[in-house]
Amino acid sequence: MDRVTACPAGIRASARVLARGDGRGGTILPVLEGEGPLAVRRTRGSGAEARVMLVGAMSGPLGGDHFTVGVHAASGARLRVGSAAATLALPGQDEAGARYDVRLTVDDDAELRWLPEQLISAGGSDLRVTTSVDLAAGARLLLREEQVLGRAGEEPGRLTSRLTVRTAGRCVLDQELACGPGAPGGWDGPAGLAGHRAVGQLVVVRPEFAGAPPAARVFEEGAAVMPLTGPVALVTAVAPDGLRLRRLLDGALASLD
Repeated sequence: MDRVTACPAGIRASARVLARGDGRGGTILPVLEGEGPLAVRRTRGSGAEARVMLVGAMSGPLGGDHFTVGVHAASGARLRVGSAAATLALPGQDEAGARYDVRLTVDDDAELRWLPEQLISAGGSDLRVTTSVDLAAGARLLLREEQVLGRAGEEPGRLTSRLTVRTAGRCVLDQELACGPGAPGGWDGPAGLAGHRAVGQLVVVRPEFAGAPPAARVFEEGAAVMPLTGPVALVTAVAPDGLRLRRLLDGALASLD
C-alpha cells in the first residue's frame, strides 16, 4: 500500500526499483515500490530489457515537497526507466523550496537506461535536484537530463541541479547548475545559457570507451561531446526549447554509436 507523509512543510514520498538478471538472459524486478506522487509501473519490455515507468499521480513537486527515487540495476539486469510525462516544478503554499533526490546504482554486468521526460521549472517555483550515480567497473549507463526554464511566455522559477557520477569508486563528474531568480549572476549570460531556455546532458558509460574514448567535438551548434576519465562520455546541449534540445541530444547519442 502506498505510504505518503504529509506535513506543513510539504509531502515526503519515495520510490524504489531493484532489477537483477534471472539467470536465463532476462531481467526480473523483485522490488517495485512507489508512494503517492511517485507511482511506479512495469511496462512491456524488449528482449532482455525490463522497462519501468514513473507515473506522476499528483501535481508537483510543490514548495516544501521532498521526493526520493532509488534505482539499483544488479548483476545481469538490463533496465530502462522512463516517465509518463514531464515533471513540473510548481510554487506551493509553503515558501520552502522543494527537493528531488535520485540515487542510481549499477553493478558489474548490468545496464541502466535512465530516460525521464523533461523537468519544467515554472515561474515562482524553487526546486533543488540531486542525482547521484554509482557504477561498478563493468557497468553500462545511459542517463539523460533535460531542463526547461519556464512554460510558454513565462519566466522560470529557481532551479538548482547537481549531478555526481562515480565509476569503480572514483568520481568522474561532479557539476552543479543554478538558474532563475536568486541564482549566481551570469547564469543566463554568454558563459552560461546565453539566453537559451532549455539545457540538457547525456552521460554515456560503456566499458569499451576506456580503451577507445570518443573524440571531443562540437556536434552541432549548441551541443558538444566530451570524453571523461574512464569509460565515460558527456554530451551537453542548450537550445531555445525542449523539442530542439531533445533533437540535439538524440543526434549526439546516435553519433556515438
